[in-house]
Amino acid sequence: MRNHEKQKRGNHFMLKLTPGKEKGIQALSNKDGVIDALAIDQRGSLKKMIGAASGKEASQKEIEDFKVAVSSELTQYATGILLDPQYGLPASKARADGAGLLLAYERTGYDATEPGRFPDILDDWSVRRLKEQGADAIKFLLYYDPDEGGDINHRKQVFIERLGSECKGEDMPLFLELVSYDANNDDATGKEYAKVKPHKVIEMTKEFSKPQYGVDVLKLEVPVNQAFVEGFAKNSDDVVYTRDEALKYYKEQSDATDLPFIFLSAGVSAELFQEELKFAKEAGSSFNGVLCGRATWRHSVEPFAGESEEAGRKWLQTQGRQNIEDLNKVLADTASSWYDKVQK
Repeated sequence: MRNHEKQKRGNHFMLKLTPGKEKGIQALSNKDGVIDALAIDQRGSLKKMIGAASGKEASQKEIEDFKVAVSSELTQYATGILLDPQYGLPASKARADGAGLLLAYERTGYDATEPGRFPDILDDWSVRRLKEQGADAIKFLLYYDPDEGGDINHRKQVFIERLGSECKGEDMPLFLELVSYDANNDDATGKEYAKVKPHKVIEMTKEFSKPQYGVDVLKLEVPVNQAFVEGFAKNSDDVVYTRDEALKYYKEQSDATDLPFIFLSAGVSAELFQEELKFAKEAGSSFNGVLCGRATWRHSVEPFAGESEEAGRKWLQTQGRQNIEDLNKVLADTASSWYDKVQK
């Protein structure tokens, strides 16, 4: 059967995975079919973070060494790690036995000189070459505004179709990371964007769940800005969504796809990310795990780059480990198995 042939069960369609795709996702999951992976594929932003902590521009080796430290110290507590081939290959070799490997295929950032935030792949890499480096799955980041011009979104849709076909050709799982934005409002953290975010996130979730794209796992934002939810907002003037409205959006997002999907931390604190997962569970969201980045390791950058590698590793061994173990406990109570979404 084709890797995205679907079988209807009740009101849902069950994904059919080829052996290679299933093996790749399993390598990034625990025995219960939940993904609890680290994300440290940051490039430009990490370079800035290290530079700010050290007071000088970060070198290739400093970025590589930081990723090695995170991988070697924390993958023993995670099901896998997301890295990039530009700085992350040494870290991929330093990961714990049994930890799966996701490799990013996109160039970092986007061309800000033209509208559309168009994606591009890394010039020196292909899915085959990433597979040869030991990748269990491919990750690609797409910025998407469902309300942007049709020509722009058409180009993006065709691009992801090509990428899905390439992954299919190598029998590699495709994890598509979707990050919403508003083409007419650059303030993604503000109150005005919070009002339209649920619509943006839910619509792009629906679009890229279509079989034509060949996506196997969606990596998604939570559908609201939690800082504007009743009970989470600092004051009543900041409330954009009542608690019930926010719960409804989480459930709508979950219902918008039959694919396995995981949440990204989007740079929020470890504590808030855990609260978001509990909120998703309360809403009835059938999410299947996380790819958690800065929420886990961000505060190790300052001791690592500002003091010493030893100081950075000590933070990772203590607070970093605690962040992951706390997250694991929350996931055990909140996440669903992706096995429930695929044909047996």
